[in-house]
Amino acid sequence: MAGFWVLVSVSVATIFSGLFLRKATLEGSRKVILRFVLMGLFASIVLGGTLAVFPEASLAAAGGLSSGAGMGFVGAAVAAGLACIGAGIAVAVVGAAAIGVIGEKPEMLGTTLIYLGLAEGIAIYGVIVALLILGKI
Repeated sequence: MAGFWVLVSVSVATIFSGLFLRKATLEGSRKVILRFVLMGLFASIVLGGTLAVFPEASLAAAGGLSSGAGMGFVGAAVAAGLACIGAGIAVAVVGAAAIGVIGEKPEMLGTTLIYLGLAEGIAIYGVIVALLILGKI
């Protein structure tokens, strides 16, 4: 039952933080960063409050895994997450440049697609590393 309330609180925090971030505009990067910080604070307060009210939810999750397995899961998540963030940044930069090049020289389409594919490959490498880490657990 407590797991249900943890799930509900995370869902509510996600919905309200999305509505909160929707109002953020790109007129100033400080406003956007402040909204992200406030969103994280709100989500952590909601989740922490739920786990404080229902402590058996956190105890039930600590079943039969060792801390080494937990660190393996964290490592896999960090590998995949950071690789996907890096790939997103790379695709944003390369994609913007590719659109500019294609606008001036349409015959460069194939070359720019290769560059975009290389940028997206970063995410694939991160997922492969995460799968290798999960295979060792």
